[in-house]
Order: sequence, then C-alpha cells, then structure tokens
Amino acid sequence: MRKEYMEERKEKKDHILDVAERMFSELGFERASTRAIAGKADVNIAMLHYYFGSKEGLFLAVFERKISSLKSLLQNVGNCDTLSSWGKMETCIDTFVDRFIVNSRIQKLINREISSGKKWSLTDKLTDMFMINILEFKKILIEGIKTGDFHAYADPEMVAATIFGIRTFVINTPQLSSLLFGNDITDKFLAEEVKPRVKTFIITLLKAYLVKDHDYTNK
Repeated sequence: MRKEYMEERKEKKDHILDVAERMFSELGFERASTRAIAGKADVNIAMLHYYFGSKEGLFLAVFERKISSLKSLLQNVGNCDTLSSWGKMETCIDTFVDRFIVNSRIQKLINREISSGKKWSLTDKLTDMFMINILEFKKILIEGIKTGDFHAYADPEMVAATIFGIRTFVINTPQLSSLLFGNDITDKFLAEEVKPRVKTFIITLLKAYLVKDHDYTNK
C-alpha cells in the first residue's frame, strides 16, 4: 500500500510540475499564479502548497527536475572509466543538445528570469542550479587537459561559453536565429533541422580545437 501511495504521490507531483512548467513558460513567474496552476492541474491550492510550499518553491522544483536529471547523466559520463576524455565530451555534447532542444520552453524561461536584472533570491538560486551542469562540462575539460588528451592551451571557460552560448542564441533570441536560419524557430524545425546541425558543428569545432590527434577514436 505504501509503495502504491508513493507512486501515486509522485505522479500527482509530476502532473503539477508539468502544468506549472507550461504556465510559467507562457506567462512568466510574476503573472502565473498558484491558484491558476492548481486549477489547470485539477488539484486544490492546499495540495499544491503541501507539495511545494510556495510559488517560489514550485518554480524552483520545475527547474530542479530538469537540471538534476541532466546533471546525473553528465556525471555518469564524466565518471565513466571506459571513455576517453574526448569520448566523454562528445557524449555530453550529444546529450546536452538533445536536452536543450526538447526543453526549449524551459531554456527560454531560465533566460527570461536570470536576465531580468532582478536581484532576488529566486534568480540567485536559478543561477546556482544552472551552473551545476556548466561545471560538469568544465570538469571534463580540465581532466582532459591534465591527462594530456587535450591541448594544454585549451580554455575550459571559453569552451563552456561556446557550448552554452550557442544554445542561448538559438533558443532565446528567436528573432535573430529565425533570420539567420531563414526559418521560424518552431519545435519541429529545432528538432529536425537545427539539432543535427548544432551537434555536428560543436563536435567538429571542439574536436579540432581540443584533441591533439584529430584521428583520435573516442570510444
């Protein structure tokens, strides 16, 4: 019975988070009310507050669910003993690009809140959460430099900025990226056209920059 209760509770929380993610991304933090979210999720407001404590708690839970799952994947790759440094980097890039295309709605919301210029605890917490995955990439880069797999001149900070900067440009400046690609940045276009091009570009660019032997096999 307890197992069934826990599973039911998780399903309910995930449903609320799905609804909250959609409403926060459409309306932003300020305009999306917990009462409206509870109504859309078909739960009472007391249940929402029981699970998440507050509107801020719900907002952070939406991001934590996405960011922590990517963190686990990146950490598993980073700790894998059977992959070379480049193999780890290539696998992480592949995973990261898949995730940011699928979660483009979340990426827009993260950027909106972090770049809003507000100095409040919520943006600080979001920034801390966001940095977790950036640091996972940086750790793999530093490890590759130390082992000699990557060039000693490689700049981990600039590599991380390149990877995450491409995501920011494509997802968070749709007017510019639409003009650049000559197509509206729809979910379909992102998945079918942009994703494979981004993967190929980042992997080709970084392999030439990082790896001493360009014929280096990664796995």
